Amino acid sequence: MNHAVARIEQRKLSTYRRIVVKIGSALLVDHMTGLKRDWLESLGADVAALAASGVEMMIVSSGAIALGRTVLGLPKGPLRLEESQAAAAAGQIELAKAYAEVLSHHKLRAGQILLTLSDTEERRRYLNARATVGTLLRLKAIPVINENDTVATTEIRYGDNDRLAARVATMMGADLLILLSDIDGLYTAPPHQNPDAAFLPVVDAITPDIEAMAGAAASEYSRGGMKTKLDAGKIANAAGTAMIITSGTRFNPLAAIDRGERSTLFRASSTPVNAWKTWISGNLEPSGRLVIDDGALAALKSGKSLLAAGVREVAGQFLRGDTVAVFGLDGREAARGLIAYDATDAVKIAGRKTNEIGAILGYDARSAMIHRDDLVVRAAKRVAAAKE
Repeated sequence: MNHAVARIEQRKLSTYRRIVVKIGSALLVDHMTGLKRDWLESLGADVAALAASGVEMMIVSSGAIALGRTVLGLPKGPLRLEESQAAAAAGQIELAKAYAEVLSHHKLRAGQILLTLSDTEERRRYLNARATVGTLLRLKAIPVINENDTVATTEIRYGDNDRLAARVATMMGADLLILLSDIDGLYTAPPHQNPDAAFLPVVDAITPDIEAMAGAAASEYSRGGMKTKLDAGKIANAAGTAMIITSGTRFNPLAAIDRGERSTLFRASSTPVNAWKTWISGNLEPSGRLVIDDGALAALKSGKSLLAAGVREVAGQFLRGDTVAVFGLDGREAARGLIAYDATDAVKIAGRKTNEIGAILGYDARSAMIHRDDLVVRAAKRVAAAKE
């Protein structure tokens, strides 16, 4: 498929019902001059135009730390944790003010939401966050969402806003996620390293081959890179959300998509999981992992629960109800689910038949280690990418 055909396939943004736009730090902040106000004004005009057409818009914005270090006069280079958090505290105020001012020029209100990883990984907090964002949308405000860098430490942070944006998109049932970056889409190899890399305008499924094309972050302010964008795509696509990666370095970057300028469209799954299973599959940090044999893997793919007999290995410190990742013998993740046993009991019964479990544990236990209602099996991957 050539690039011209891919343009014909791309829907106009105004035909989507709900869109999440993620903005990278390098697009918003210059390390010498601070906020790129003219660029933000152009983005605000794009958001306002889509909102006026009836699209519900959400913004996931990086930039607090980058802007804050400029405001506070911190030097270039790595920052200590407390310096990053101080920069975030100062930068977040400036960033929120800028968004409020830019959107107010179009008679729109902004609402700030600060999230940590646990806000979307813990079910109750996930539902609370969803309710807050949903209320802002009903009130015709534009939610502006960022990771809460003032309090988040390594063990409770996303580490990049690509995956945060994907989590927000699935949480809110968005039908499109747009990642604005310093690269205009996916190539068969990092183009700054390989001049022969081919551009991919459409990706049908994020296969291991597609993931192998990812490179490292190219910008000083970027914490992600193409790998995290593909991680985001897997989360979004599985829930029925399409994703576009495109360059945000030009003015009016959303209008540029509609003009047919270069971007990569990642198609949503044709069989998205339901809301409960979307939350399970989107958990970014499973509490443990199981390795299962080929027979158990076949059973999962046929829609059955995971029984203890098919479990070869148990790793991690998890409690009943935690999310665990399930791997096949080939080392690839095959499923995720909510475990019915604590780790200590799961180790004891791994590989044992169901009728033996009661005697081993000393109590009447569940027959399934992970029930099929609490299990999300990864869809079979098909290699399908349109090349220019």
